[in-house]
Amino acid sequence: MTRSHDARGAVGFPVPDDALAQRLATRLASVEERLHDAARHADTLADATSRHLMSAGGKRLRPLLTLLCAELGEADATEVLDAAVVVELTHLASLYHDDVMDSAPLRRGAPAAHELWGNNVAILTGDLLFARASLTVAALGPQAVELQARTFERLCLGQLRESVGPGEGDDPVEHYIQVLADKTASLLATSARFGAWFAGADEKYADMVAEYGERVGVAFQLADDVIDLTSPSELTGKTPGTDLREGVPTMPTLLLRARVASGESTDEDAELVAMLDGDLSSDEVLADVVDRLRQHDVVEETRAEATRWAREAVEQVAGLPDGPVRAALESFADALVDRAS
Repeated sequence: MTRSHDARGAVGFPVPDDALAQRLATRLASVEERLHDAARHADTLADATSRHLMSAGGKRLRPLLTLLCAELGEADATEVLDAAVVVELTHLASLYHDDVMDSAPLRRGAPAAHELWGNNVAILTGDLLFARASLTVAALGPQAVELQARTFERLCLGQLRESVGPGEGDDPVEHYIQVLADKTASLLATSARFGAWFAGADEKYADMVAEYGERVGVAFQLADDVIDLTSPSELTGKTPGTDLREGVPTMPTLLLRARVASGESTDEDAELVAMLDGDLSSDEVLADVVDRLRQHDVVEETRAEATRWAREAVEQVAGLPDGPVRAALESFADALVDRAS
């Protein structure tokens, strides 16, 4: 195995340049150490719950994006590592809350925190991690604090919009895209901007990578909608159909409902929507619904939409200097869609 493959394995997404992959892997290891330090608590319970999801692993896409975009300037700046810790702590905190609201039994192949300690402890653990993220970002200055606060606001608004659903007269698909933009893309955009900012890169580059993050975040979540239906739980660490059982909208189900509402659907489409609206408490019934959706062409439509958002993301960084950073951002966008294929 070549050194390039070793580095890419550590990084977790395709990095065409070997030297860049090695630098990212090394810095990511430093971020990982800082993450565990930031989650450490003197209180035994708080320490165990805060480390639960962190120890379960994860892609670390947000800190990686921070580290990658820092390559547009002075990537070795200590503030870059702190910023990478901030975005991952924020992400981890949001997962504790999301899993409670979605009643998700698994996260990253391990029991969700609320399954082990109950909803109250899981929610408070998320709050603790948000607090640690705030402490870390405070040392980065008022501009960083403001951006973090605005990002946190969008995360909350996205969850709120998802919880209450579209209003009367709202297009459900457009509403869903806005939810994805707030819940997922906002933090990816901030991750990218932080990297450029704290490496001292040109502000126009920071704007470009932030716009990239906004679009690649939507692509990422649309790809996840496909993966949640088409990949086994051993690969995803999630139970297929959890969102369906909890009535959480996904792009395939929204596209299916739009067809039925338009009157241009088949009898099978209407029957499937009726099943989605019925009792999905039975594992057998849920598995049947997942299988039917998996074979429906709304999954291909969702994959095509993910591709479109990924292409738009790549267009946003066309003005970056030609080199390994831009190539890695392009590869990352492509990889998001490939994993849904």
